[in-house]
Order: sequence, then C-alpha cells, then structure tokens
Amino acid sequence: MAKDNKTNAMRKLDSMGISYKEHYYTETGAVSGLETARALGEDPEQVFKTLVTTGKSGEHYVFLVPVAHELDLKKAAAAVGEKSIVMLKSKELLPLTGYIHGGCSPIGMKKLFTTVINETAELFDTVFFSGGKIGFQIEMSLDDLQRVIPFTLHDITVDG
Repeated sequence: MAKDNKTNAMRKLDSMGISYKEHYYTETGAVSGLETARALGEDPEQVFKTLVTTGKSGEHYVFLVPVAHELDLKKAAAAVGEKSIVMLKSKELLPLTGYIHGGCSPIGMKKLFTTVINETAELFDTVFFSGGKIGFQIEMSLDDLQRVIPFTLHDITVDG
C-alpha cells in the first residue's frame, strides 16, 4: 500500500514495528459493523467497533465491543470507575480523536484515552477493528495491541 494511503493507526503500528494485517472493503458499500463483518467474511464476534464516551467526570473513554452487540453504559461506567457515561456526540468525535464516525480506530487518536475491550476478545487469536478510515480494518492479536495502547478486558455488552 502506498504510504499516503496509510492511516494514523497504520503509521503508528509501522513506527513501532508491530505486525498487523490490513483489510479493505471499500467497494462493498458496507456501513454497519455487521455489514463490515460480512464484507470481510469474518465472524461478527471477532470484529469490534470503537465507541467513544464521556464520563460524569468529563473524562473520555474508549470501548471496543463486537459489532453485533451494544455497549452497556452501566457496565462500561463501572469498568472505568465512573458514576455514569454517555456516548460522545458525533460532531465531537473528529476534534477529540482525529477520526470520523465509522472510521474511528482505538490506535492513533490525538491523545491516549482509557480503553476497555469486551472480554470476549480473548476467545480469538486476532481481532478486527477500524483502521482509522471507513473501509479499512486492522487485524491483530490482543498481545500486540496491548503494546500500542494499554487496555483492560471487561464484560461491557448488553446481555441478550
């Protein structure tokens, strides 16, 4: 891939010498997380969406949940020690993270936020998440991801 097509997330991984696989699905018209998983031919439980929230304290948090699931705001708040959290408004995403809605990667944000990944990620050798641009996904192991961004694993999805 040409260097100018690299996203912030990919440049960060490259600069750290961390291996990952790039996946593209720009021609498929996939928009939702489930459509993305289908376009990639991957298990929706292994493909994660990146969600940015604001705690009652004003701090921001990043959560990764499987695309077929919803974030449980109560569980998420408990995981980061907040009384409550709310989803970040779409218009606030780009100025805060440097990424747009649908292309938000947990890697390469403007600053490092406390990050929590749903505990089911441990069931897979690798996980998929946004590469920092719509139509780009990164696949890597949790061990390698931990070298880039510190995170914890918790049950943060709505039971159902």
